[in-house]
Amino acid sequence: MTVEEALRYYGQEHVLKRCENLTAAEREELYARLSVLDWEMLTAWKRPENLKRGRISPISGLTKEDIAARREEYFRIGAEAIRAGKVAAVLLAGGQGTRLGSPAPKGMFNIGLTRPLYIFEQLISNLMDVVKAAGAYVPLYIMTSEKNDAETRAFFEEHNNFGYPQSEIKFFVQDMAPSVDFEGKLLFEERGKLALSPNGNGGWYSSMQRAGLDADMARRGVEWINVFAVDNVLQRIADPVFVGATIKSGLMSGAKVVRKCEPRERVGVLCLEDGLPSVVEYYELTEEMANERLEDGTLAYSFGVILNYLFHAKRLGEIAAEKIPVHVVKKKVPYLNEAGELISPQTENGYKFETLILDMVRLMGSCLPFEVEREREFAPVKNRTGTDSVDTARALLQKNGVQL
Repeated sequence: MTVEEALRYYGQEHVLKRCENLTAAEREELYARLSVLDWEMLTAWKRPENLKRGRISPISGLTKEDIAARREEYFRIGAEAIRAGKVAAVLLAGGQGTRLGSPAPKGMFNIGLTRPLYIFEQLISNLMDVVKAAGAYVPLYIMTSEKNDAETRAFFEEHNNFGYPQSEIKFFVQDMAPSVDFEGKLLFEERGKLALSPNGNGGWYSSMQRAGLDADMARRGVEWINVFAVDNVLQRIADPVFVGATIKSGLMSGAKVVRKCEPRERVGVLCLEDGLPSVVEYYELTEEMANERLEDGTLAYSFGVILNYLFHAKRLGEIAAEKIPVHVVKKKVPYLNEAGELISPQTENGYKFETLILDMVRLMGSCLPFEVEREREFAPVKNRTGTDSVDTARALLQKNGVQL
């Protein structure tokens, strides 16, 4: 159907009214945006959230001891896959450094003390460790957002990609999702411009597809995709041991995990839900489940996820046609009123829509939990000070021999 027909069908006639006051260029730009909207997503707010989870049970995986016993074997398998061009990495870098006190993209934040050391730079350094160990470069795909794409690309160019070959780096922009009011009406943030926000970390693959980069991976012969977040500066990327263990397992995905430091640690936990791999948030665990112990005395639900996943590329293509669940979140959404005035609401006034990567794990059908040492691979930079902050990340980097 045409854009006008879609607007009428989905009860968005107010958009047509706004179009009457737009210039031809403004209307063309708005229609281009509307033509690629997922209209069904806009109806998600009408569907009541199914808060009832399936049957949750512990999941078995590889412990640090298991991995140490077979490290050489796993490394050999993973390194062979990397040298054969079968492994690619995807960096999720669409966020800003607002919580760190910076208006720039988070990856541009300087975590150095006696010298400049940017988050992007440290991540590339981590990836170079693998390049040196495996003897081959890993194609790196970097997901930006509409707000930080140009700045991120310019930053990498300015720093000569921190030594990584230009031919091995490709950027793509995360898809955006519209916001609606509590009646499901599309909101505008500027004249002729919808109120938009990134569609969640589960939108990385659909965004790659829109950019044609899934075809690029297929051309390269990529079979495994390691997806990781920008804010963990100790992230081990395309880790040959992780890759090898996942390939050896025969499962369709893998997840790096750390042991929870206490039963109520505020991290998502990898488990089984109705027999399929799933992630439950810390607040979804009952007190009994949070404290449940296995025969060896360890916590039954102890595998905390750190957003470092390995996905089988072919299986990803198969589930791409399936609808990843859409999460509806109430938010304060700045919007233009009918008089054209920008309103900054003091209370929640609308819905935002996002998809989550943890739902992709479930759709993959199987997942290998791969335990890593917290102090060697988990240094999130989420806050300026306190827990998971610039300060704690710096301390862990220094502990791992990184000169700051």
